[in-house]
Amino acid sequence: QFLYFIGRSCELLAGEPARNQTHSPSPSRTPHHVKMGKKSKSKVDTINSKIQIVMKSGKFSLGFHQTLSTLRTGRSKLIVISNNCPPIKRTELEYYAMLSKTPVHLYNGNNLDLGTACGKHFRAAVLSITDVGDSDITSV
Repeated sequence: QFLYFIGRSCELLAGEPARNQTHSPSPSRTPHHVKMGKKSKSKVDTINSKIQIVMKSGKFSLGFHQTLSTLRTGRSKLIVISNNCPPIKRTELEYYAMLSKTPVHLYNGNNLDLGTACGKHFRAAVLSITDVGDSDITSV
């Protein structure tokens, strides 16, 4: 006896070779009258587009140590921290930002998402924006 799996159901066949069966969904299960609603712009989309504008027209630095140096010198206009940044580093960054009166934005994505939003092919836990360029990212 052979056990053949076809789609989601299994049949117990007594020595028969496997049959090629294509299952088509019944017409009652596929509604053709459903309309898709408009996709609303989420906050992540707007911050990503603003970050892309900064990457093209402004000045920035990626990484923890470079961000600390921009905070110490007071050149930073905005700090963007990913949501999986280690808590100790995050509190240190927030402390330095509070001392230098720099706004902090907590990015709603991990460090891979933030690196991708910056147009890089690597992870970035922290982004420091020193010159906003044509973007209005400081209003976020």
